[in-house]
Amino acid sequence: MRFILLLMERSPASYLWVLFFAFQFWTYGCLGCLEKEKSSLLELKSSINHPNGTSLLSWRVGADCCSWKGVTCSSTTGRVIELDLSKTRDFELGDWYLNVSLLLPLEELRSLKLRDNWLSGFIDEGELAMLRNLEELALGGLNFKGPIPPAIGSLTSLKILDLSSNGHNDSQSIQGLCKLKNLQELDLCCNEFDGMIPLCLSNLTNLQLLDLSYNQFSGKIPASLTAGLSSLLYFSLAYNRFSGLFALGSFAHLSKLKGLELSNNDLEVETEYPPWNSAFQLKFLGLSNCKLNRWTGTIPSFLYYQYDLTEVDLSHNHLSEAFPIWLLENNTRLEILNLRNNSFFGTFNLPLHSNNTNMMLLDISNNHFSEKLPFNIGTLFPNLYLLNVSRNFFQGSIPPSVGDMTSLESLDFSHNNLSGEIPDNLFDGCFSLRILKLTNNSLQGKILSTLSNLTHLRYLCLGSNHFMGTIPPSLFNVSLRGLNIGDNQISGTIPSQIGHLSDLNALILNGNHIDGEVPLEFCQLTKLHFLDLAANNLSGPIPSCFNLTNLEYMHLEKNAFSGSIPSALSRSSSLISFNIAYNNIIGAIPSFISKLSELRILLLRRNNLQGYIPVEICQLKNLSLLDLSYNRLSGQLPSCINNLIFGRAVLHNAFHISQTSYLTIPTMNISQRENYAMVYSYSIIDSTVADDITEVEFITKSIVNSYRGGILNYMTGIDLSSNQLTGEIPLEMGQLSGLHSLNLSYNQFTGPIPVTLKNLSQIESLDLSYNRLNGTIPSELTELNYLSVFSVAHNNLSGRVPDMKSQFSTFTESSYEGNPLLCGPPLNKSCISTSPISEAPEEDENEDDDNIVSFYGSLVGSYLVFLIGTICVLYFTSQRRAMYFL
Repeated sequence: MRFILLLMERSPASYLWVLFFAFQFWTYGCLGCLEKEKSSLLELKSSINHPNGTSLLSWRVGADCCSWKGVTCSSTTGRVIELDLSKTRDFELGDWYLNVSLLLPLEELRSLKLRDNWLSGFIDEGELAMLRNLEELALGGLNFKGPIPPAIGSLTSLKILDLSSNGHNDSQSIQGLCKLKNLQELDLCCNEFDGMIPLCLSNLTNLQLLDLSYNQFSGKIPASLTAGLSSLLYFSLAYNRFSGLFALGSFAHLSKLKGLELSNNDLEVETEYPPWNSAFQLKFLGLSNCKLNRWTGTIPSFLYYQYDLTEVDLSHNHLSEAFPIWLLENNTRLEILNLRNNSFFGTFNLPLHSNNTNMMLLDISNNHFSEKLPFNIGTLFPNLYLLNVSRNFFQGSIPPSVGDMTSLESLDFSHNNLSGEIPDNLFDGCFSLRILKLTNNSLQGKILSTLSNLTHLRYLCLGSNHFMGTIPPSLFNVSLRGLNIGDNQISGTIPSQIGHLSDLNALILNGNHIDGEVPLEFCQLTKLHFLDLAANNLSGPIPSCFNLTNLEYMHLEKNAFSGSIPSALSRSSSLISFNIAYNNIIGAIPSFISKLSELRILLLRRNNLQGYIPVEICQLKNLSLLDLSYNRLSGQLPSCINNLIFGRAVLHNAFHISQTSYLTIPTMNISQRENYAMVYSYSIIDSTVADDITEVEFITKSIVNSYRGGILNYMTGIDLSSNQLTGEIPLEMGQLSGLHSLNLSYNQFTGPIPVTLKNLSQIESLDLSYNRLNGTIPSELTELNYLSVFSVAHNNLSGRVPDMKSQFSTFTESSYEGNPLLCGPPLNKSCISTSPISEAPEEDENEDDDNIVSFYGSLVGSYLVFLIGTICVLYFTSQRRAMYFL
């Protein structure tokens, strides 16, 4: 300063020189970051890239660190004030531990964002407390787990703290954050915290955002939790385990509240009693699956006085009213309205002239709406991304105004009573359409060839209608991933152009009149997961494709396929369900069947298979349904069959297509703090092709039953009937304790009924009829408490039938007919004795006397005959001697 004053005293030129020098210093000196900060950041880069990463390419020696990606410097001091390293480290590099000392040279650092890295913890964690100017710390999406690092509780300047999606599971460690009195935003979403919410959070009186969603907090919501949080703008307890009755009026004092979500707990939310007046104007409200107003089924009345709503989710409750048209009239900025799975009824009325041009998602599915869809629905909501009116009772045709929805990505009109033909140009304006579901209606006409103009279309579901004609080849010009046109009246052959659908993962053509052979181009569908060609007139061999390695469901039943089971199938090791019943397949069951280790359903009924049942079938550990009936199989039943699960362990979540699409509505998210509304990620349920996509037929209790979706996780059964199997029923069969149905009828089994069958504790149907079984019926079978169908008719069984008790009291004579040596109720033939060794009958006394008389009479008679005979011999002998001497 003294030097500058001397210059100013000398001359005006010197004064100008000083000003120029100061300007140059301000211009260039402040733009470059400090050398010690640059060195520290370069060391941090090396740490992030250890051992061989390539991130942060702009961080180079010699370059100004204020120009580096993720680095923000102060415009006045040139010091680093913000460091955003979100999604920087490659997770394949493994765990990463941050050396906190590398951050200490950044003395003015106010914001540190490390989200979505593979950060597992800190080196020298205690030094974290030395970042005294830190106001924002984003550590979400890391690999911390365990408790919250205690050092975070020392960062007293913090205003924003994000610890979401880390796997934290120590609820007590949350209390260490209660000292952060300046905290305005606390995000603990998506962790594993459990138990009660620490009540000390109510001391954070400056909190504007508190997100505790997606954890395992339980118990009742403490009424005192929000007592002191008068500044709260956004509050979420969604997706936890809270229970009990909760009165929404306890939030009435939060006058600044903009966003509230309590969805998906075990709560019973009451909004009407006791009466209350809301002091807030919400923008976002999430009360999905909350047993909302359980006893009255009414829409919360406080919504009548909300005028700033942009997102409302009241889905999965039991609300029973007419459609709340007033909700649209009062909230012209509404973007999302989800009323899915309630009991709304009547006509789906909309305002004649609506200003709801911001509406992006409208879901009224799974309700009781009837009559026609509003003709002007597309005009009123031209910017919809998603429209779902499925599973109602709508009638009439599809409104032509649907074509005006130029932003539409998902349209679901399935499971209604819609009828009529679809105009060829109906969807011409829907350039963004990705999902179109019209299944289970009464629509007719030809399949739309103009759909090839929908270049973004990925899932097309037209099943269970009255469409006719052939499959237009132009349909395959779109990059479809799911195609369902099953249960219609489609004829002709499968076009060879089907091979163009290289991304197809689900193909359903069942229940039509399609004929001919499956084209060779079919084998180009390498991403196929689900294939259903059942109930057509297809012929020729089963496609022998060597590259269907992703195939999980193959349903070809009720066609005219011939030839043997192709060996190429052995490569489909992901196969869960294989159904080729009711065809003309010949040959033996191949031994490579053991390679299908994920198989749960194997249905080969009514073919011309022959030979033995291979022992390799015992390696299908997960098998739950096995139907080999009505073939020509011979030989003995493998005793190793007890290796199969058949319900002894329940394997969940198999019978659905694993790929589910999500539609993200581009609204404000939490980081844009002027709104405090969530990004709404909406799951398109069963978007691939159809609801409960897997269906199989299996005969139980002599009735053909269809099993769909999740119930297949629990249904188990074996049907080997109408073959030529011989030998005895293996004793090991009794170890299949989870079996619900067993049918061995119409074979040539011999030997006794195994007593071990008493261990089939879940059995409901047991049919051993029309065999050559002998011996007695084990009385222990009366212990089978769930048995409702039982037959051993037409065998060679003998002895008394089991006592008529428990379930056996319901079985009639027909269960035992054709066994002439059986006796006892319900048969008309009584049993003389139950003892296996019969006693000698008592002899009558008079009968004994007669026997003695007969004995002595025969003795005297024999003596007289002997005496007379001797005399006669002597007489004749003496006469002959006398004549000799004469």
